[in-house]
Amino acid sequence: MAPALEYSSTPTRLNPSEPNYRSVLQSSRTKPVTDELVERLTQHQTLGGVPRKQLEWLASRGIPRTLEAGEAQSREMSVVGLHIMLSGHISIHVDTGTGKRKVMEWRGGDVVGLMPYSRMVSPPGDVVAEAFTELLTIAKADFPDLIRECHEVTAILVHKMLDRARHFTSSYLHDEKLVSLGKLAAGLAHELNNPASALTRSAKTLGSAVEKTESAARALALAGLSSEQIAAIDEVRRISLTSRVHAIRSPLEQEDREMSIVRWLKSHGAHVSAAEPLAETDLSLEALDVLAHKLEGDALDSALCWIANTVGSRRLIDEICEASSRVYNLVGAVKGFTQMDRASVPEPVDVRLGLGNTIMVLGSKARSKSTSVSSSVEPDLPRIHGFGAELNQVWANVIDNAIDAAGEGGRVEVTASRDGNHVLVRITDNGPGIPDAIINRIFDPFFTTKPVGSGTGLGLDIVRRLIQRHNGQIEVASKPGLTEFRIRLPIQK
Repeated sequence: MAPALEYSSTPTRLNPSEPNYRSVLQSSRTKPVTDELVERLTQHQTLGGVPRKQLEWLASRGIPRTLEAGEAQSREMSVVGLHIMLSGHISIHVDTGTGKRKVMEWRGGDVVGLMPYSRMVSPPGDVVAEAFTELLTIAKADFPDLIRECHEVTAILVHKMLDRARHFTSSYLHDEKLVSLGKLAAGLAHELNNPASALTRSAKTLGSAVEKTESAARALALAGLSSEQIAAIDEVRRISLTSRVHAIRSPLEQEDREMSIVRWLKSHGAHVSAAEPLAETDLSLEALDVLAHKLEGDALDSALCWIANTVGSRRLIDEICEASSRVYNLVGAVKGFTQMDRASVPEPVDVRLGLGNTIMVLGSKARSKSTSVSSSVEPDLPRIHGFGAELNQVWANVIDNAIDAAGEGGRVEVTASRDGNHVLVRITDNGPGIPDAIINRIFDPFFTTKPVGSGTGLGLDIVRRLIQRHNGQIEVASKPGLTEFRIRLPIQK
């Protein structure tokens, strides 16, 4: 039994590096108020309506700054303080895994950066001035005084912070869904390629096999066979068809068997083209000897050709059925994964079905990395109340990360069981583990340990939000060789 793991669900916030201007902002002191600056603040779209005394306070504590068009700022600009935009245009760009993308922009009259009561510690992206911009910056160190002295300003800023959080959440969720959709489409295309190719190949070959079977049947009809001879042919055909699926041999064993049948056919004057399909059955040389005692010459050759092509046609039909069944199951898995036929209202969710569909959708990625993914779900697992598509996105993100962490030849295990009034889903991998220094930051927006272009840092943040939406909990514990995510969701009452 593996040693117990210690779980953590409360991120530890680490202080980011400080650029030069941060110390300047934190050391700001009250300075003379200029009437011009206060007048500009009275015209500010967001803050212009607050009492003048509070605007004078902002003017006395704020540090005027300007940005030239095209000037890029350190990411730390977002977390060192509050920036009141007097004029201009700035934007924030985030690397979404496929290159940087503009996610938000602000113009004169907006307020940006850190807000009072905000828990933001990690800058979300790079700040760029789209035009000449004038800012009035209030340092984070002055926030306690701001909250105490400027009640109306603080209330406005808190509302702005909530609006911004809703916008970012909606944008991140949309981006992550697009990323998941891209992965799903790529995986589905790969998964469908094999059965679709098998369908095409088998269908083309089947036409030729049917023609050969009909030709052999006509030759047999003209041979004037007795009922005893026909019975002997039917017996060999029956053995070939019923025993074909039982033969499991190594390539070397299969080659030896085919060569022995070739030698038998040559010794009896029959065409060697029948050797390959007959070798794929359990038909013995003794059974062929019995048939040879009943038939000889062209009649034996026609009978063997008819039996071989019948076996070959049946094999192709089985391949077509198997491939089409695979396509059907894949489409069903994708339909279940996306929940595209479900209304956008909470309903009973079958965790077993969701996990199974997700593992099937991610099967191609696991196989490409030679990673084994196993699942074990408790019988009669209770359903939970929620949104199936959102929970499938949770499973997809966590299992996908586990496959990446396990690496080549790794192992991922997924289990689901009842835990009191909750369903407990455990997703483990035997990868190198998550370092202690960052394990409490993995749920932070934009935090990722993957190489540039391989991860957005949004996946686990979205997972956390979706689980909270379902009144659930997520914990993680990790050490070298064992990382485990534990997700608890309340059982439907």
